[in-house]
Amino acid sequence: MDLALLRTFVTVHRAGSFTRAAALLGLSQPAVTSQIRTLERQLGRPLFLRRARGVTPTSIGDELAHRAAPHLDALIEIAGTGLDEESGVRTLHLAGPPEFTSVRALPALTPLVSQGLALRSAFVPNAEETLEGLAAGHHDLAITTARPRGGLLTSTALCDEEHVLVAAPRWAGRLGPGTLRHKDPVVLEQLPVVEVHESLPLVSRYWAAVFESRPAASAAVVAPDLRAVLECAVAGAGLAVLPRYLCERALERGEVVALLDPPVPPLRTYFLAVRTGTLALPHLARAHESLVRAASAW
Repeated sequence: MDLALLRTFVTVHRAGSFTRAAALLGLSQPAVTSQIRTLERQLGRPLFLRRARGVTPTSIGDELAHRAAPHLDALIEIAGTGLDEESGVRTLHLAGPPEFTSVRALPALTPLVSQGLALRSAFVPNAEETLEGLAAGHHDLAITTARPRGGLLTSTALCDEEHVLVAAPRWAGRLGPGTLRHKDPVVLEQLPVVEVHESLPLVSRYWAAVFESRPAASAAVVAPDLRAVLECAVAGAGLAVLPRYLCERALERGEVVALLDPPVPPLRTYFLAVRTGTLALPHLARAHESLVRAASAW
């Protein structure tokens, strides 16, 4: 059986779409359709059911994918190892939120540069766009706050991010110590809010988790980067909800203070996503392993 046909078949099975598989394979959609039809004629069985959106594998298709995919992935690993040895340099395309990618992910991957890895990063704040770019083949690894669904992408839970409600010390002084001991959203909402978007995504998530309510305030300052939000909070622009890893030093230096210390702080989980089967490539596997290992200390 032609390995090229099997590779196309497994890609379609994982992508759930001839169009998406064609993009990943660098082929035209008619070429992918023709290859699948050729394979179906050779087997004498239909492998996919055509739907309005994409395709669904038949039971025969699922069985063939289950049997063929591991062997194809192993062949890719062998070929990838050879390319590593010949070229000496492989490029990793990483996508993720700008702050987490800058502060956490890229520093964790830089030791691999001396081992022949070239890094290219894309900052994509929106989790859905990140996964779409990964599925389309624009990225090799993606860090996202949404777990991907379907067979095309697989993910590993990377770490949990604790969110902290902070403000400059002068605002905490105005609120008074009693407010900080008792969760009082009405009093807190008297403070200006610094956020990444008009919809107050981080503040709303914090309010829902801690107060079981929605914030009544609107944003006084909107900056689409959490590092800018931190600097505005330090400068006294108002309260902000920030990941602890990002504001830890500012808290230690007293530039901001935590307005509350809830017994169960709000958390957000990051996932490390790849296209299914691509971890057979050695340079991707090394990067994936490095991030997972580094995240154990985050």
